[in-house]
Amino acid sequence: MDFVPGLQGVPAAQSAISYLDGQAGLLTYRGYRIVDLARQSTFEETAWVLIHGDLPTALELAEFDADLRRNRRVKYNVRDIMKFLPIDGHPMEALQTCVASLGMFYPGQERMTANGVNADSEFVEQMIVKILSSMSTLVAMWEHIRKGDDPVAPRADLSYAENFLYMMTEREPDPIEARIMDACLILHAEHTLNASTFASLVCGSTLAPPNLVVASAIGTLAGPLHGGANQRVLAMLDEIGSVENVTPWLEQKLANKEVIWGFGHREYKVKDPRADILQGLLEQLREHRGGQLSPLYEIARELETQAAEHLAGKGVYPNVDFYSGLLYAELGIPRDQFTPIFAISRTAGWLAHWKEQIANNRIYRPTQVYVGESPRDYRPIGAR
Repeated sequence: MDFVPGLQGVPAAQSAISYLDGQAGLLTYRGYRIVDLARQSTFEETAWVLIHGDLPTALELAEFDADLRRNRRVKYNVRDIMKFLPIDGHPMEALQTCVASLGMFYPGQERMTANGVNADSEFVEQMIVKILSSMSTLVAMWEHIRKGDDPVAPRADLSYAENFLYMMTEREPDPIEARIMDACLILHAEHTLNASTFASLVCGSTLAPPNLVVASAIGTLAGPLHGGANQRVLAMLDEIGSVENVTPWLEQKLANKEVIWGFGHREYKVKDPRADILQGLLEQLREHRGGQLSPLYEIARELETQAAEHLAGKGVYPNVDFYSGLLYAELGIPRDQFTPIFAISRTAGWLAHWKEQIANNRIYRPTQVYVGESPRDYRPIGAR
């Protein structure tokens, strides 16, 4: 039996949710190209596509959107939990803690095994809506509570993206900025069997309640090798400091074989299609603001150009993290909230995979390649 580190290339599930062709730079959700969804859809509609398998009718979308809006509020007890968390704790840890607690306020785990076989479909749909609705509320709540302020109440008259920006900033969202946030949520909503999705499948296969399934995925996403890289990209650009310093900085990093954050992906051998779209959104925002963007964007563009000369031949290009952090920063999002926004979006994909998993469930139980000692005799402590 061959051991494959990281299970690279090892099929661990059958899924109809998303498809990725790393050679062609193609990503689809239920067969729909990510480029088309980012340009023409909304996060609410894209979440429906992922969860239910196809584009909704006008009535289906209206009802789903209304359900999401009705479920944005969370119990005041969750706010009290946040008040007792360390104010300098990472938002991902606060988010995981609060999501894990949701099952105590919205119980129903016994409905996971209705008739002893399949989960209660009504419970599944209710929890999908409740968790997806709550995620943006929880992230925005922590932003204010950690500063000693009361959270901003959600508004039912705003779209998902508009409401999130409103809860974060307590101001009416600019329509262009809200549309950009909407596109960002679409771009991060799903990406086949990545580390956090795999964690959610393993957890879900035990018939754990969905809030704990999502909490397990949040914990996995928190790692810098998965969801935390966009924050490190901005720190890297800060370190470079200027366009003029890109060349010596890059040469030194390459010579020392150090990580260049935001470059390379295990699946893509061309530029991540999501990175292309995000860069386009930054250009759209720059035009909207009369040409004004952070100097870090010009550093990033120069870094991409110069890195291509050294790394493109190895199939190493910018990934989704390279431009997403820049875009979030331009929208006024604190850097340590970048990954929680990733989690808000990816919850749609996690819940779609959870629903797919429990519809034809079998608990995950992989094997291992044992490299330890052969059976040996126990020795009393006095004889050691």
